[in-house]
Amino acid sequence: MKKSIFLLAAAVGLFATSCQNFKKAEGGLEYKIVKDEGAVKATDGDHLFVDMIVTSDRNDSLIQSTYDIGLPQYVNVVPDTIAGNYKGSYSSMFKYLGEGDSAVFRLNLDTMAAKSGQPKLPIGDKFLTFTIKVRKHFKKAELPDSIAHVELDKYYRELIANLEKAEAGKIESYVKDNKLEPKKTASDLQYVIKEEGKGAKPAIGDTVKVNYVGKLTHGKVFDTSIKEEADKAKLPVNPMRTFEPIKFKLGVDPVIPAWVEGLQLLSKGGKATLIIPSKLAYGSNGQPQGGIPPYAPLIFDVELVDIIKGTAPKTDSTATPAPAPTR
Repeated sequence: MKKSIFLLAAAVGLFATSCQNFKKAEGGLEYKIVKDEGAVKATDGDHLFVDMIVTSDRNDSLIQSTYDIGLPQYVNVVPDTIAGNYKGSYSSMFKYLGEGDSAVFRLNLDTMAAKSGQPKLPIGDKFLTFTIKVRKHFKKAELPDSIAHVELDKYYRELIANLEKAEAGKIESYVKDNKLEPKKTASDLQYVIKEEGKGAKPAIGDTVKVNYVGKLTHGKVFDTSIKEEADKAKLPVNPMRTFEPIKFKLGVDPVIPAWVEGLQLLSKGGKATLIIPSKLAYGSNGQPQGGIPPYAPLIFDVELVDIIKGTAPKTDSTATPAPAPTR
């Protein structure tokens, strides 16, 4: 997967700096067909699942990559006449492609704003670049609206099932590639203590302060409490975000189950890498808004900054705990 990301990212850079390689279409759209499998091209009403990387010309910023989450993007190809659409719009790109095809497109942000009547997107200076490969093409002519949702849902469930099957291998590869010798708890949480820390360990009901870096097994950072790590990972800038240790009451405030268990292994000042199976994190749902796919094992580098003693809560046998965001 890393190789695929590298090759596609390199292609984006190559085409973005070589305007003469692009053909021009209506509405300011520019395109370069990388591979044409000769398949029937998409048309209005068709459904596509595509692998896609989106970058902007502002500092070559990565906006989105489906390779990070391991799931393709769903696209419903719509007519150019629909409100907000136009010849050369985002939807127009997919009409150049059929199953197995790949291409690079550039959308002019000024043209997009003028033709759609919407403000110019602030994520780029002049262009957004899309590197696209079509994984699956469902044709409207062969898939009546009455059963389309059934077939699309069936295909998506197959994709999710593949992620579930791949989870154990991702954990095994991460451990092997990083030459780790983790310990494992009864819940299947794996951990490596990097610094022991000093003093007592936290208990349920204590308030903890924690610095962390969260990433997927292929190295993509999705969240961190440390600004330097956020900058290094080129996470989207949120002016309202403050970078400081997260503070929460252990076993009371909602965090993923692996954190509740893993932090009780550390003393104040302790540092560890937690290797977390999805059942102890976001499970079959994932957290799409946070860039975490279904059945994603997670890696957290954590530092227990402080422990504030508290009182263990009364247990409620009727309560059903569920994974929740760490932020």
